[in-house]
Amino acid sequence: MVEPVSQNTSEDEPDRPEEERPTRASRRGRSGSKKFGKVNKKRSFWKELPILIVVALVLTILIQQFLAKVYMIPSGSMETTLHGCAGCTGDRILVDRITYDFTDPGPGDVVVFKGPPAWVGEIDTPESSNIFVTGFRTLGSLIGFAPPDERDFVKRIIATAGQTVQCCDPQNRVIVDGKALDEPYIHWEPGSNVDESGKPIQDTFAPVKVPAGYVWVMGDNRNNSSDSRRQGGGGVNGAIPVENIIGKARVIVLPPGRWGGVSDHNPQANAQPLALGAPAWQQGLPLGVGIASAWPVLFLGRRMTAGVRKAVDRRR
Repeated sequence: MVEPVSQNTSEDEPDRPEEERPTRASRRGRSGSKKFGKVNKKRSFWKELPILIVVALVLTILIQQFLAKVYMIPSGSMETTLHGCAGCTGDRILVDRITYDFTDPGPGDVVVFKGPPAWVGEIDTPESSNIFVTGFRTLGSLIGFAPPDERDFVKRIIATAGQTVQCCDPQNRVIVDGKALDEPYIHWEPGSNVDESGKPIQDTFAPVKVPAGYVWVMGDNRNNSSDSRRQGGGGVNGAIPVENIIGKARVIVLPPGRWGGVSDHNPQANAQPLALGAPAWQQGLPLGVGIASAWPVLFLGRRMTAGVRKAVDRRR
């Protein structure tokens, strides 16, 4: 007797209705998932965390090198615009590194720049002999959580190429091209230079013409700032090359209580013209000459009038 031939082609598949039998694709998927299950399994969060941290640091460093960088303010030379002093939390500012690729630095801009070779740093940053400490400090500087390199400075531009700057007029104002500047951002520390009445005064300096390709910078904390007046031997050497400017300070990002933009008030916009350059006795000279000349003119005028009258009387 001949037995019927089974239609089931798989030895491990029992007889079941056609609609319940797994298809070849589903069987292949099932076996594939078993074979490659370890590959498809998701990585744990703790294994991915170090990778995410490294990627974030690399992106942060690249952004700060080419677009915008966070700087820590370690000194008080820009008080109170930028906060930085001994025993306090210094401001962290965001510096725009691409602005001056398209525009020129202008009066009032607060800029971060590399000090010329003759410039001396405003803070003492002791060097550590520990390679790990040095490495962490360098990394912290790159991401804005440590003081910057001692050659980096932050100041406000007061005058640009071709302008003549000097100090001061009788009202204790800096003068650029014969005009007294409008500087509402100046901070006077208690105990700074004062006149006889106790009013703060600035250190005077002779006129300096800013050379081409340079700018003249000063700190807002006017009597406590190592700036163009005191660096590089004075004179033209105190100006800084435009090419040394790293970028423009835009925003205070830390601490949270000081969030906000950095003022770029242009001190030359409302500058007041002055008559400068002549001593007081010379400024009074025209008045003296006028008074001295008045008597001869008056005498001659009277003589001429008398002569005309006599001539008229004779004709009559």
